[in-house]
Amino acid sequence: MAQSVRKYSNEFMNIGVDARALAMSSAMVSHSKDVHSGYWNPAGLVDLQDAQAGLMHANYFANIAQYDYAAYAKPIDDESAWGMSIIRFGVDDILNTTLLIDSQGNVDYNRISKFSTADYGITFSYAKRLKVPGWQYGVNAKVIRRIIGKFANSWGFGFDAGLQFEKNDWHFGVMLRDITTTYNVWNINEEEFNTIKNAVAGQNSELPESTEITLPKAQIGLSKKYEFHADYSLLAAANLNMQFTRTNDIISSQKLSIDPALGFEFGYNDLVFLRTGVGNFQKITQIDNTKKIGFQPNIGLGFKYRGIAVDYALTDLGDQSAALYSNIFSVTIDLSIFRR
Repeated sequence: MAQSVRKYSNEFMNIGVDARALAMSSAMVSHSKDVHSGYWNPAGLVDLQDAQAGLMHANYFANIAQYDYAAYAKPIDDESAWGMSIIRFGVDDILNTTLLIDSQGNVDYNRISKFSTADYGITFSYAKRLKVPGWQYGVNAKVIRRIIGKFANSWGFGFDAGLQFEKNDWHFGVMLRDITTTYNVWNINEEEFNTIKNAVAGQNSELPESTEITLPKAQIGLSKKYEFHADYSLLAAANLNMQFTRTNDIISSQKLSIDPALGFEFGYNDLVFLRTGVGNFQKITQIDNTKKIGFQPNIGLGFKYRGIAVDYALTDLGDQSAALYSNIFSVTIDLSIFRR
């Protein structure tokens, strides 16, 4: 069975969730304490006071790709909590032109069909407070399902682990993604593959690898919240996002690459929030083969009232990086409001 270890595998699971977090350039590992912690750091779920639900939607590539997310989490007791979430990244109604030209060389537009491709990530989370004051941990079990029309599909499985620590109003966090590597097994439709095999000389002569392995990643975070005159607050957060291979990150070696991120949230009366962040520092090769440093500035707004938070983020403000650009909306609901 052919297999491949990928630098970039299951990348849809790395886009991020929650407009609040994305406005802050995903600098969330140390201070995430709500339903979205299942994604950012499952250890934060233990700070939930009641059940919560979250929803998010975004469009990418000029609305061609749809990115959707839903999550639910609930305390088990004062010391533990659980949650689950689902992510879908899909492109629908793709034109299939593999049969456009028949065996006689004739073009027949009636032979064009459509298919969809979709990636799904389902995560189950558990968090628990440790006996040592200020420490808590969480774990994720992930199921990955990827479908490329009738051509191929795969199942994958992986695990994450997170840790948070608080002391003197400083918050620290560590998140290890795909700690055992995430293992995808592909089932390729050989009948469909044979319709394009060797259609172009030197291409598609052999079946692709049937096994794909996602390498582990690590994130370290630090944050602190400052209060002003009881009505105003400023949350400052920083992340170091690490991959154990060479990438285009601003700090990169053969065995380790680091991408820093900074995020800020200014709040008024825990009601209105203004957010900004910068991250995704990358070395980008230009057309003339020179290098430049690209970065991704983000901004966002948030409103929270009686247990309902509505958030918006505009990512890659000013198109400063090669990253995906999008307007992102999310809603977080404290389900206790329905019992009042």
